[in-house]
Amino acid sequence: MSEIESRLTALGLALPPAFPVPSDLRLPFEFAQVCGVRVLLSGHGPQAADGTLAGPFGKVGADLSVSEGYQAARLVALSMLASLKRAIGDLDRVDRWHRVFGMVNSAPGFTQQPQVINGFSDLILELYGPQRGTHTRSAIGVAELPFNMPVEIEGELSLRA
Repeated sequence: MSEIESRLTALGLALPPAFPVPSDLRLPFEFAQVCGVRVLLSGHGPQAADGTLAGPFGKVGADLSVSEGYQAARLVALSMLASLKRAIGDLDRVDRWHRVFGMVNSAPGFTQQPQVINGFSDLILELYGPQRGTHTRSAIGVAELPFNMPVEIEGELSLRA
């Protein structure tokens, strides 16, 4: 078992299976794209243990609390790590997380997007440490997200050569 997967297990966390794409939905893109040592990760939402989208759904600041948004962002980290593992085979191959772009389905007037996206950042830092896990980041509020997800996050990282 890899070092990162051992840390996940110690935290009582597990990576979800691939998102089961409904037959009426078309997703003409890759969830993770590897180009040399560079990896681009498409926007991911929170997944449940069975791979489906995890609730609660709705707008943070109205339907969800900041704490619930934080937990959703943490689930997004697991979803993204699962896609990454399927693409590269071993999560220990990550040399450095570089950029994270977090979108929060926000109620009008909600301004605590950074606290929500911290759920993602905190888990990545806990798993990879400050040398490999520290990243640049944006956390913005949006009017809507697909499937009424509370959080969607994309990222970029590099692999060990």
